[in-house]
Amino acid sequence: MESAFAIAALWMGLAVVATSFSNHLRISVALIEICIGITAGFVADRYFGEGSLGGDLPWLRFLAGTGAVLLTFLAGAELEPAVLRKKWKEVSVVGLIGFVAPFLGCAAVAHFALGWDVRASWLAGVALSTTSMAVVYAVMLETGFNQTDFGKGILGACFINDLGTVLALGILFAPFTYKTFLFIGACVAVMAALPFVTSRLISLYAFRTAAIRTKWVLFVLFGLGALALWSGSEAVLPAYLVGMILAGVAAEDHHWIRRLRTLTVGLLTPFYFIRAGSLVSLPAVVGAPIVFVILLAGKVVSKIFGLYPVIGRFHEETKARWYYTLMMSTGLTFGTISALYGYSHGIVTRDQYSFLVAVVIGSAVVPTMIANYAFLPRHLLPGETVADEELEELEKISWDDNGEESSPGPAEE
Repeated sequence: MESAFAIAALWMGLAVVATSFSNHLRISVALIEICIGITAGFVADRYFGEGSLGGDLPWLRFLAGTGAVLLTFLAGAELEPAVLRKKWKEVSVVGLIGFVAPFLGCAAVAHFALGWDVRASWLAGVALSTTSMAVVYAVMLETGFNQTDFGKGILGACFINDLGTVLALGILFAPFTYKTFLFIGACVAVMAALPFVTSRLISLYAFRTAAIRTKWVLFVLFGLGALALWSGSEAVLPAYLVGMILAGVAAEDHHWIRRLRTLTVGLLTPFYFIRAGSLVSLPAVVGAPIVFVILLAGKVVSKIFGLYPVIGRFHEETKARWYYTLMMSTGLTFGTISALYGYSHGIVTRDQYSFLVAVVIGSAVVPTMIANYAFLPRHLLPGETVADEELEELEKISWDDNGEESSPGPAEE
């Protein structure tokens, strides 16, 4: 137990360092955690022996897996259902093309240009087909686009894009046996009953019993995750669908979803992202930079050629089209999850996994920087670009006599 606490302290210390860098550099904390993990993994393996960082310990892998599951759930739950209804045609077409173009393009590049085998090439297509809800959402908040129809359309298209990635990961790599059909049947039954049961639990116990909604969501996610692993699939796959189903419930109480996000980002996702980074072979990436360049170019170019003409049907102004296209070219969370799934199941080698994660990191930084510095459509910004979360803080936060911040909320949770 002593060693477990020592390793946990080390990893949370790395998370604190990552958060500090993220704050000063104004870059997604998930991205910095991956980079910190790459550095820490390299130093630990080189000077203290392979595996000395503890990334393969069962309890740490469980915490990391739980972080990925909850982060995936939140990505689905934070979607605004009204956006899909209002802009369904735009988000459906852009999101679908945003998935298909890089999926096929990157799979072809990996197979024909780099000589990867068929399964590894398809996995590369899945991992590099993603767009980053985390990066895009953060940018929308910082700029104020989250208050505009333009920004909400981008977020909706990102959601459809990532849904395609999640489904492709399950369809292509899940072994179809009787267990698969039992898993699918259980998912259909649970998700059909989920909105009613969740609403009933909230009406009966919310604000009376500690954290009933969080406990209920964790019960559902762990249960479906166990079934997914039993069937040979991945625990994150049902989590995204559960988040979608409960998006309406989550929208009714932003305070609850923010607390769940704090638990996830504060405790769990650092273990996931730092571990994902620690598995990267830095010598492999440094030793063959041309592979990184080819894969990154394959992702960005296929996204641009696929999306720019399509986005032009909905937004004619040049800056808006380029900004939209480059935001859809980012990648981070689901790209990392897909790559780690491939490595954990022997679909890709460690070197191939390293290149995929490096490209995912590059795609989170390069398109975002170009979009914000060269193509920011300022004429579409609202008059006052105060982020939604800042508005909520102004409404909810009070100050006590000592000047300390306090956030009064419901008795539950």
